[in-house]
Amino acid sequence: MNTQTETKQETKFDKLTTLIEDWTEIYLPDYLNEDEFDEINIWTSDDIETILEDNGAFYIEIIYYSRAIKYLSENDASLTSSIELAIDMGFNLENINSETLASLHASQKVREYFYNIKDEIDEILSR
Repeated sequence: MNTQTETKQETKFDKLTTLIEDWTEIYLPDYLNEDEFDEINIWTSDDIETILEDNGAFYIEIIYYSRAIKYLSENDASLTSSIELAIDMGFNLENINSETLASLHASQKVREYFYNIKDEIDEILSR
């Protein structure tokens, strides 16, 4: 029998992957592999955020009217937040629909979730 522990020690990358996926449903290895991560010694939450942003991880697309309406009814029934986001991004009434509003809202929500865990990410990275 192997006297060494048979379970892999959880790495910083594993901890980050778990944290980010738990909060945002973004799977970090889809955007950054562990070898690339290990090659760079200095990382911050801003670096991780830039990689995710540059690769479209924060863009959530909700397609189909029924899914969009369900999402909006559960997350922004008054449409206040999603319409405000659309206006801030330069949309006008001619190019807004439920799918656009739901996608904008879901994307913003994921960005906020990421922002909320940046201190935890930096703590993991500093170890």
